[in-house]
Amino acid sequence: MTRIAAVRGALPPNRYPQAEITDAFARICLPPGADRRLLDRLHTSARVEHRSLVLPLDQYAKLDGFGMSNEIFIDAAIELGTEAVGTALEAAGLTPADVDLIMFTSVTGIAAPSVDARLAGRLGLRPDVKRVPVFGLGCVAGAAGIARLHDYLRGWPEHVAVLLSVELCSLTLQRGDASPVNLVASGLFGDGAAAVVAVGAGRAAAGGAAGTGPTVVATRGHLYPDSEAVMGWDVSDKGFRVVLDTSVPDVVRTYLADDVNGFLADHGLTSKDVTAWVCHPGGPKVLHAVAEALDLPDGALDLTWRSLADIGNLSSSSVLHVLRDTLALRPPPPGTPGVLIAMGPGFCSELVLLRW
Repeated sequence: MTRIAAVRGALPPNRYPQAEITDAFARICLPPGADRRLLDRLHTSARVEHRSLVLPLDQYAKLDGFGMSNEIFIDAAIELGTEAVGTALEAAGLTPADVDLIMFTSVTGIAAPSVDARLAGRLGLRPDVKRVPVFGLGCVAGAAGIARLHDYLRGWPEHVAVLLSVELCSLTLQRGDASPVNLVASGLFGDGAAAVVAVGAGRAAAGGAAGTGPTVVATRGHLYPDSEAVMGWDVSDKGFRVVLDTSVPDVVRTYLADDVNGFLADHGLTSKDVTAWVCHPGGPKVLHAVAEALDLPDGALDLTWRSLADIGNLSSSSVLHVLRDTLALRPPPPGTPGVLIAMGPGFCSELVLLRW
């Protein structure tokens, strides 16, 4: 089975308390003299205490359209991606030359050549490394990326595969847009990157640091009916304007329990057997819906809530930060099962069954 050898994150250097971000974004999103009580309420209810941003706060008002924002995205994605992949490979006891495949995912910027191609030489990846750039999965891509690495490594068990996620959500902030959805996004989403190093069963059997992490047992994805308008982007000359419908928690309550319980049952398990729930921090209402739908015990999502408070929602990078924290701060008993969950545009879910 695929083994996760290391998970590492990287954050940009501009870290601010939520109140300071709220004040700055009020000046950017609201017209002069406007009532800001709704923005204050939405930012407070996001349960985010700090966020790291790709730009200093005073630079966001100076962004001049999508082109400028996307140039910043490319430069910063290369920097953060190099850091995340480099530290993850080091933790796995591997070198860039060991990497056979790199998958890059983001939904907050675009590049051709893709970001993975731009950092390959900088990292020292082999010229024959396989590259898979992915756009459009959004928040679900951290879980889906691990699932696709697993698919690849089942066919190439001696190989090393890397997933890199970079999400710079603050660059999608819409200036002069006082709509509730833009105000919600301005209080919830942060910037960051994460990298996962995974190895196939043959490589894991060789031992070393690369053979000590949890294994991927199975994966499952599910697209939900009539939900295309629940989450995503409206793309214009101003860039990516968030689509985030209030029905997301209801979709979770409707579908997630059957998905998770059926997935576990196919492997002879129930939710009571799971010793760690690694869940994407989609926001307070979504997390309450997940806990309610799955009837989770108190504290089951503590690390997810902690990540939300400490860095905000990093889209596809977030669940990987929660996975890293689970391994570092609360490692489950060896041999026990865990479930990694993320949801995103489609609307869809992706589940990964782990064994610690």
